[in-house]
Amino acid sequence: ACSKAEPADMATDLAQGGSGFFSALSASFSMILVTELGDKTFFIAAILAMKHSRILIYLGAMGALAVMTILAVGLGHVAPMLLPKAYTHYAAAVLFVVFGFNLLKDAYQSGSGVSDELEEVEAELGGESGESEPLQGGGRPEPSRSLAFVPAPLLQSFTLTFLAEWGDRSQIATIALAASKEPFGVTIGAIVGHALCTGLAVLGGRFLAAHISERGVSFAGGVLFLCFAVAAFVWGPED
Repeated sequence: ACSKAEPADMATDLAQGGSGFFSALSASFSMILVTELGDKTFFIAAILAMKHSRILIYLGAMGALAVMTILAVGLGHVAPMLLPKAYTHYAAAVLFVVFGFNLLKDAYQSGSGVSDELEEVEAELGGESGESEPLQGGGRPEPSRSLAFVPAPLLQSFTLTFLAEWGDRSQIATIALAASKEPFGVTIGAIVGHALCTGLAVLGGRFLAAHISERGVSFAGGVLFLCFAVAAFVWGPED
């Protein structure tokens, strides 16, 4: 009887827009897409992949993003155990409102061109490597020292991505989602979203950077976060 009840409960969660597995998965996946495309971590992977092996850069970036996702979901999942669930639920809803309006403000203030973060990341990486010329495609590994058995490009990709993602909007949004939705769904949806965005970055990040509209991405992200906020206020915390 229990095995028949579980699918029914899952279907009820989906129909009500609640915190079921698939609802959490779709919410976190779409959130990652609109916050990570054209983000700093996206350009880090794109530029490093122009200098080094794309596989190593992808593995390093994804390792960092997976670790950060698990940490964020763990924090968001533990928060309702320490505080009343209503507090964490509505705190997450308020965060969604703040993120939503901030992204819409960014969309209003930004130009119709590409994001300025590409030039910022290029300058940072160029400064670290001592190169002043823009990095261009090739994806061939350069000779560099490794740490133990870890290739240096993989370690560089992991470290830079981890530091860039710490305290990032997508990390805080992941914490907020995990506080109000099913944690495994949030984890899988976020990691799949990161895998897709990072894959796009290492394969054609420079091309995409020239064609991604910062205004369009910010507007879509703002609308999505406001939708999350409305859903959270309408359905309220689970009992």
